[in-house]
Amino acid sequence: MKNHSITIGLGNTVHRKRVLMKLTVTALLFLIIAFSGFLIGDEQIEANMSEKNLSPSVEHLFGTDWLGRDMFYRTFLGLHLSLQVGLLAATISTLIALIFSLLSSINKFFDAIVTGLIDLFLSIPHLVALILIAFVLGGGVKGVVVGIALTHWPSLTRVLRAELMQIKSAEYVQISKKLGKSRMWIIRRHFLPQLMPQLFVGFILLFPHAILHESAVTFLGFGLSPEQPAIGIILSESMKYLTTGMWWLVLFPGLSLISMVVMFDVLGNNLRKLLNPN
Repeated sequence: MKNHSITIGLGNTVHRKRVLMKLTVTALLFLIIAFSGFLIGDEQIEANMSEKNLSPSVEHLFGTDWLGRDMFYRTFLGLHLSLQVGLLAATISTLIALIFSLLSSINKFFDAIVTGLIDLFLSIPHLVALILIAFVLGGGVKGVVVGIALTHWPSLTRVLRAELMQIKSAEYVQISKKLGKSRMWIIRRHFLPQLMPQLFVGFILLFPHAILHESAVTFLGFGLSPEQPAIGIILSESMKYLTTGMWWLVLFPGLSLISMVVMFDVLGNNLRKLLNPN
């Protein structure tokens, strides 16, 4: 029995180390993407007609486009821009989810309103609602950020609401109510500390959805302006050159976008395992 307990303990330790290793590697990759946008200057993505349509090489890892612009630097600028848009949109969406989940805990009336809003927004495809909101707001960063924020909060709200329903029935919360503690005191001391792990993981997991939908809307022409080196714009402009054999214009930006989305998914899932091993 003792040997079995030691084996379980060692297994948990090894699993935790693996999770921490994955988190460290993923975090480093994100830091590289985040700071790359500040290190790349205009001269590195300016047009150079003498080097246009070059295939991938040691000098130009991702090749060059029809204007001679280096696709490696353009791709990293696009990832940096997507990271900024995703960060802002995920932050706003997470705050909306937190506010609605706390409202649902007040009484059955507010809970019915929040539940109805969740069902309403979940019944509408994200991309359709996002395009409509971005179009009404005139596109650009503001339209995309607001559109993503207003369409991605329901799933996280549902998780936080379910967690709050369990916390409300806890004995220590009932004791606080009987002692005359205010609702705000209970929220600060009981609700928020219990919700923070789910809120943080939910915030991380919102990133891949935000980034993918930003790229999709921009690709369709309803998102960021063509002057910005967004991944969606790069892919949209490059599609017309596929038939000429310039495959690298789509392959490397597309793979980079997918890789960043997968990294966010890995980061969120490993954070969930770290915070809740069971």
